[in-house]
Amino acid sequence: MAGIQRLVFASANAGKAREIQAMLGQDVELLLQGELAIGSIEETGATFAENALIKARHAALESGLPAVADDSGLEVDFLGGAPGIHSARYAGNDASDQANLDKLLAELDGVPVAERGARFRCVLAFVRYGEDDEPIMVDASWEGRIAQHASGTGGFGYDPVFVDETAGCTSAQLTPAEKNSCSHRGKALQQLREELRRFGLLNAA
Repeated sequence: MAGIQRLVFASANAGKAREIQAMLGQDVELLLQGELAIGSIEETGATFAENALIKARHAALESGLPAVADDSGLEVDFLGGAPGIHSARYAGNDASDQANLDKLLAELDGVPVAERGARFRCVLAFVRYGEDDEPIMVDASWEGRIAQHASGTGGFGYDPVFVDETAGCTSAQLTPAEKNSCSHRGKALQQLREELRRFGLLNAA
């Protein structure tokens, strides 16, 4: 297969799409599946990896183009790894980012700093076509803790309450470039980019 020129991202999340486009570079045109009138598919997997692959295969089958999907979420130690694969709908189906944040902070109300450890996880799945039996899968995490209050206006999702211990601030207080250099999705995208280059699917420049 020649180098990728167009790639479908199996999501409606424009924030994630911007991060992926920035990491892939301008040689690849990234299309949100909604731009191609592709609807979402039910995420029936029990893990991030299973859900990412379900979404990637669906987008590739519907579009006839290579596709990439991510399944990512927040794992909080005090909550036994929750919200995990349910991160986007922690406060219910179609819950807003704010509703999810509010529920998380309520669940951790009174929990001391030392017990607020957490990590963002991201699994990316890439398929050349819908029935690709050799998908490229990468997995990365970003360790941190949950703040007691939201801070910052950047990013999306749980970014305003996720503290990067090294930076000493929340993900929402980082610049996009700073976030991409240390985030779970940034790390996963770097791994994916290297794998795509190794298979000759992406320019090395």
